[in-house]
Amino acid sequence: MEEKDSLYKKAVALLDLKKIVCAVRIMGRREKLAFFLLLAIFLSSLFYTLWLINQRYLIEIPARGGSVAEGILGTPRFINPLLAISDVDRDLSALIYSGLMRPDGKGGLELDLAEKYETSKDGLTYTFTLKPKLRWQDGYPITADDIIFTVRQAQDPLVKSPRRASWEGVEVEKVDERTVKFKLQKPYAPFLENTTIGIIPKHIWKDVPPEKMALSDFNIIPVGSGPYKIKTFKKDSSGIILSYTLESYKKFALGEPYIRTLKVFFFPTREELFKAYTEGKVDLIGAVSPQEISYLDKERSKLLTLNLPRIFGIFFNQNQNKIFAKKEVRLALELATDKKRIVDKVFKGFATELYYPLPPGVFGGISPKEDEESFSLEAAKELLEKNGWKFDEEEKIWKKKTKKENLELKFSIATSNIPELKSVAEEIKSMWEKLGAQVELKFFEIGDLNQNIIRPREYDALLFGEILGNDPDPFVFWHSSQRNDPGLNISGYANIKVDKLLEEARTLMDPSERKEKYEKFQKIVREDMPAIFLYSPKFIYIAPLFLKGIESTTKNINNPSERFSQIYRWYIKTDKVWKKFIK
Repeated sequence: MEEKDSLYKKAVALLDLKKIVCAVRIMGRREKLAFFLLLAIFLSSLFYTLWLINQRYLIEIPARGGSVAEGILGTPRFINPLLAISDVDRDLSALIYSGLMRPDGKGGLELDLAEKYETSKDGLTYTFTLKPKLRWQDGYPITADDIIFTVRQAQDPLVKSPRRASWEGVEVEKVDERTVKFKLQKPYAPFLENTTIGIIPKHIWKDVPPEKMALSDFNIIPVGSGPYKIKTFKKDSSGIILSYTLESYKKFALGEPYIRTLKVFFFPTREELFKAYTEGKVDLIGAVSPQEISYLDKERSKLLTLNLPRIFGIFFNQNQNKIFAKKEVRLALELATDKKRIVDKVFKGFATELYYPLPPGVFGGISPKEDEESFSLEAAKELLEKNGWKFDEEEKIWKKKTKKENLELKFSIATSNIPELKSVAEEIKSMWEKLGAQVELKFFEIGDLNQNIIRPREYDALLFGEILGNDPDPFVFWHSSQRNDPGLNISGYANIKVDKLLEEARTLMDPSERKEKYEKFQKIVREDMPAIFLYSPKFIYIAPLFLKGIESTTKNINNPSERFSQIYRWYIKTDKVWKKFIK
């Protein structure tokens, strides 16, 4: 019966259609024109209405695909989270490796390789469980053994890892294939920050002796578990890496990144880097100085400013030049430093003046008082005279003669050969020469500065920066145990009271108590003046207009390489789908 009804309805519809066709055939020319015009209007209105309804319920979402190119200053040498000390090495390590935890781009942390973690009530034990079915980029499974191996390598003095200090006294043990337990001797408030360290694969590194880790080719052709893996690379005739082509890793713990291809090009100088940008070879450039903002092509790029807790200052090496052992010299140089001028002239306001080891805004940071912001050339000269220094009018330099030694206010400042630091160094030189000091500036390429100047402590004074977390642990920068390489106490500072405060602060779980310790430590350091703290700049990043998702995911970073922490959420391509299909 139902089949008969269906056939009947189809027959009726067919007859109606035939009637319409016949009616159109017998119409006159004008009637036909009017009919088809009205039909066209009707169909257009119908399709437009359907389009509006479709647009109302469609939403744009990220889609996989596209390519972007990043330009980086320097040459990669240690693409290894245990050995990376230069910015270029840390950048690539952040792209290729994953940790148990990952910076969330907002100043906090999110789970990465870890599925979950638990903390004991006494703050001494942290238990991490890995996500299931994790794989290295070469297909091997990631297990608790890899976590244990990485931590023990970081702790091994033969490896000489700059991360060693953060892992001292931490025991690590395997619970099962997916579970690892960390046991601390004392509570360590910022411990979770440690777990962002990139995990290295045991099956690759286990046969490399710790003392030879720095010599391995796996530092140049690394295998990790991060958002990107190496596809190809190019070298010049001397074997220096010129570029890497990275591809998205499909089995990345937080999901395959949207951008398929990331090309990374390396440049020995800022001039060559920006030449590549103006020629369109690279799209992204990090650590841009205010002077370099003029390179910005507004038709294809946008300027991003990220909050970054870092400080820059002049660090005195009292072991290299004995004039810095005289406290009046260090204090006089501080008084002769116009920090406001540096911020206004060099940074165009993209920086904050500094007077303490921690910048304002981070945990424990101290905001300067008006009397601390004073700059007085006359007061600096009076301080030197009061302490037995005499100004030689003929040679235009301060001198001090004693029974044991003859001193001259003469020294060199070493720093990196980048526009920002060169400009600051030149301003400092001008200010201190007005005081009556003879200052020689020495500029080095970043790799040379790190390897041949900083690590062996071969400098009188060093204009350099320190990168801190939003919840910092200044131990590695100021504790006396960190005076020698690979420690980061680059002024060689030693003070028993400061050592004790730093040791106690990192064990306190009560934020107010820890903050009090940090403030006391900073006031002692300012009193001793082992360094002159200058400024804390913003991190300026040039990005292409076609790159999306970066502004909403990346705002606060703890170090420059963390700009890549949320790269798996950046995108170029988009799709449109109905809202109800969005999970």
